[in-house]
Amino acid sequence: MAELSPRLHDLRVEVEGYAREFGLDFWDVVFEMVSFDEMNMIASYGGFPNRYPHWRFGMEYEQLSKGYEYGLSKIYELVINNEPSYAYLMESNMEVDQKLVMAHVFGHVDFFKNNFSFAHTNRKMMDAMANHATRVRRYVDRLGQDRVEDFIDRVLSLENLIDYQAPFIRRHDTLPDPAEDETPVEVQGLKTDREYMRGYINPPEFLQSERQKLLEERDRKKRFPERPHRDVLQFLLLHAPLEPWQHDILAMLREEAYYFAPQGQTKIMNEGWASYWHSTIMTRRALRDSEIIDYADHHSGTMGTRPGAINPYKLGIELFRDIEDRWNKGRFGKDWEQCDDMVERARWDTKAGAGREKIFEVRKHYNDVTFIDEFLTPEFCIEQKLFVYGFNEKGNRWEILDRQFRKVKQKLLQGLTNFGQPLIEVVDGNWENRGELMLNHRHETVDLKLDYARDTLQNLQSLWGRPANLYTRIDGRGVILRFDGQEHSEKKANGL
Repeated sequence: MAELSPRLHDLRVEVEGYAREFGLDFWDVVFEMVSFDEMNMIASYGGFPNRYPHWRFGMEYEQLSKGYEYGLSKIYELVINNEPSYAYLMESNMEVDQKLVMAHVFGHVDFFKNNFSFAHTNRKMMDAMANHATRVRRYVDRLGQDRVEDFIDRVLSLENLIDYQAPFIRRHDTLPDPAEDETPVEVQGLKTDREYMRGYINPPEFLQSERQKLLEERDRKKRFPERPHRDVLQFLLLHAPLEPWQHDILAMLREEAYYFAPQGQTKIMNEGWASYWHSTIMTRRALRDSEIIDYADHHSGTMGTRPGAINPYKLGIELFRDIEDRWNKGRFGKDWEQCDDMVERARWDTKAGAGREKIFEVRKHYNDVTFIDEFLTPEFCIEQKLFVYGFNEKGNRWEILDRQFRKVKQKLLQGLTNFGQPLIEVVDGNWENRGELMLNHRHETVDLKLDYARDTLQNLQSLWGRPANLYTRIDGRGVILRFDGQEHSEKKANGL
């Protein structure tokens, strides 16, 4: 990696000036020049130049390298949510591409700094990642590569079992009701009609023994945890019989999972915001006449879509532009919503001029789910030709299944809520009083892939040390999947 040349440094100052002129608010950005090989290496590490050793990073590097060599893919920019932020420019890029990437990066860093989803992230994650790498390498030196890597494999298979709303909602720090524990336990003892015989029939030692049994029975009946625990990794950290080094690695990988979570929760908004600003800065300020064709070619390549897939760059930028246009023309509020005259709606323009202010507000207070839920409109879906795409078993082909606004919006939200993954939570750490782990699949339209579920149970059991169970629904009936350390089993169940 190298510092910017004097020419690129001047371009950086120029583009940064344009970004601040438009009102973007971002931390200082450290740009570094890299070769395509270095770019692929950093990208395989998730954007960080130093990560713990693991085979998956090598696999991702090979995939990225092959894609670049065969002309199938190219990474234009990488930027890290850090203070200061770090961004990488590829040395083989044209000058117009470097300006585009710089403008795009400033949009990303503005989003990192101001969007609420990133408010709880570690702003010194570059240092934290390097520290994690050092600690893992020490464990490898002491315990061996295979043992440490095997444990990391198991944890990485569970890294999505966290509570994505945990930074904003307190679920598990409420104290138990002390009155319940202080309720005295009454022991009747053996009945006797003669008072003078009571001390002989019910001696104090016997009554104390019976009281202790009742207390233990009351404790056993308490659910552990008292409420469903959505952060499965945290539950394992608190209660699984892990060795100190295992506990440390699990805590590190959980921290990294929470760091990356907001980027997944705001992918459409984040890329749309950065694309909106690189487009605005380039077309209104930074672009020279001789660069227009190259810029249009590369920008259109980024915005390209294909059937059956959502391009977050395209959807995000178009929705931000739609919001700006609507608020500039006053197409919001009670009067707009109640107008059912299509001719009147088509020419509606109150000259409100609040579009730019509105998109900055949206950038701060929304994530992808609320962004789509609040601002996706039937007119936008028609204009952007959005539809539900799926496999027609009768015709044995992929095709458009529906164009209705309600279905399109529902499909988008389903794919964004919890990243479209099943919602799993711990409901009992002492299932049937045998110390077994019981999880519940909250079946909200997302089915389990049974092969994935069984592999996950196997990895959970290895960390928990006792059998792991999972309640789900298959073809409308309740089922408990179980792995006892040796074999998988399945039994019907009406519920937990």
